Amino acid sequence: MKVPALIMAGGKGKRFHLEIEKPLAQFLGKPLIDWVIEAVKSASKISGFYVVTSPNTLETEKKCLREGLNVIRTDGKDYHHDLKQAITKNHLYCPVLTVSSDLPALTSAFLDQIVLEYEKCGKPALTVLVPMEKCLEIGLSTASPYTYKGAIYAVSGINIIDGAKIFQDELDQEVIISDNVEAALNINSLKDLRNAERYLKNIKRY
Repeated sequence: MKVPALIMAGGKGKRFHLEIEKPLAQFLGKPLIDWVIEAVKSASKISGFYVVTSPNTLETEKKCLREGLNVIRTDGKDYHHDLKQAITKNHLYCPVLTVSSDLPALTSAFLDQIVLEYEKCGKPALTVLVPMEKCLEIGLSTASPYTYKGAIYAVSGINIIDGAKIFQDELDQEVIISDNVEAALNINSLKDLRNAERYLKNIKRY
């Protein structure tokens, strides 16, 4: 099974407090979004990908177009609206992997494993959650807490959804709890970025 991917890069990045758009912020020597693009490009379970931009991220859009990448511009209202718009604009009425553009530790192997888990579960949706303890260990803020089975987790920004069911209110979903650094390093602020760089250097990942 192979799936198309959407790299979600249209958010306002309100908590980042830099003049530069968050996807373009430098992380260990290159833009955040470049780490994600490389992982998606190298994944054997991904058939192709689009970068989803909005009026909030026009410089990110220009960069991606210069590099010959497929871009979908949405209205930039919010994540879920942009996702629905991206899926319908390109008729992606099939399982679609969505990843945030601020996951610099992401790897192709991790993405391939997520697609395999989705294929095995037989459900229309899958989400990856991260234990709060892992975020605290790294020194990351948690912008999107998510309650699952009575415990609070951080949303990783990695999901798969059947695009044919995107307008249904409630979808049965598989939940994967992962403390892997690939899922945990979700950058929401400049402090997150600095702490994440320090963490990766300390564990000798980069």
